[in-house]
Amino acid sequence: MAGTSTVSAIASARRAAVADRYAANALAVEWRYLSELESIVDEWRELAARALEPNIFYEPAFALPAAKIFGRDSGALLVWSGTSPRKLLGFFPARIEPRRYGLKLPVLVGWTHPYAPLGTPLVEREAAEPVVAAWLAHLADDPELPGLVLLPLLPTDGPFATALDAIVRRAQMPVADFNTHQRAQLVPDDDRLFYVERTLGQHRHKELRRYVRRLGDIGALLFTTATEQEPVAGAIEDFFTLESRGWKGDAGTAAVLDDDVHGFIAAAVAGLAAEGKVAINRIFIDGRAIAVTITLRSADTAWFWKIAYDEKFAQHSPGVVLTFAVTEDLVEDNTLLRTDSCATANHPMINHIWRERLTLSDRLIAVRPLTSFAAVRRLELLRNAAFAAAKAVRSQMHR
Repeated sequence: MAGTSTVSAIASARRAAVADRYAANALAVEWRYLSELESIVDEWRELAARALEPNIFYEPAFALPAAKIFGRDSGALLVWSGTSPRKLLGFFPARIEPRRYGLKLPVLVGWTHPYAPLGTPLVEREAAEPVVAAWLAHLADDPELPGLVLLPLLPTDGPFATALDAIVRRAQMPVADFNTHQRAQLVPDDDRLFYVERTLGQHRHKELRRYVRRLGDIGALLFTTATEQEPVAGAIEDFFTLESRGWKGDAGTAAVLDDDVHGFIAAAVAGLAAEGKVAINRIFIDGRAIAVTITLRSADTAWFWKIAYDEKFAQHSPGVVLTFAVTEDLVEDNTLLRTDSCATANHPMINHIWRERLTLSDRLIAVRPLTSFAAVRRLELLRNAAFAAAKAVRSQMHR
């Protein structure tokens, strides 16, 4: 008990010293467009390595290529230390929506897009609360920025959520959450050795072996993993090819059919590969790729970002087979604490393989006094209901 108390006292003293060094009122906050951030890439990358919670989609290797397509009108609030030399402590990317709900009601919306399904800002882990407080204080004080902030796809639990909750509660800022949902994630904890067997169960384990055996009957079966720059560059082309031959190709949404999207993905993957943050797994039959997955990683977290497979082999479930192979690799890597599936809620495949869940929501915060917050909350509910109905209609038409 004495040892525990000593450790706790040391940790508390360290946090207090850090808080003094990075007091919120001593921090500088500025707005810059994403297109203007090339000059701070080194500081930005260093912040990502120290982030309270990693978010690969907000790291420069991914975000800068993405911004050329999905962030032309977006920027970021940057929080800097008051020290010399100054240090980047916070990265809060967003765009300003001048109108919402059909009204002239500006909202600052956290930056996400179809290829970046996570909205957790990058915040210095050593000074999370001062940084979040400085960001919110700047929003409250700057009349050029909206008084409403919407942070989409924000985890409801975890270190950033804890820091944000503490600040908005103390500042008595009105808050509302929307679109709360769960998606699959892999968190093996101490059960790494038997995770896959426990997840599969006897029946599915037998079924998986049958899939592998039948794929092997077709031709020479090979599983590979590419992590180095040159092999990754070749492997990503297999992904583009398989995706274009599947339902996304038929729907006209495959990445290779859009030069801008194709270039962004190739550039982002190449940039992350240079930092050792990409793994592309493939299944080959007779030297031809029939399934590809792309996994991204940063610090202790990975993201099961993309998957494509040759639908000619669909009866043998090559996507499922490769997902289990990747799962085994992730479970065996003790440096990874969790892997985000990046999937939709209730995904029919990954939900049955990864049993843990990541809860996300869109968080609306009034950073300045707003007498109509209750009305805004109702309008946001109606807006989301309309989008959900439209999505259900599109899904039904697709089926």
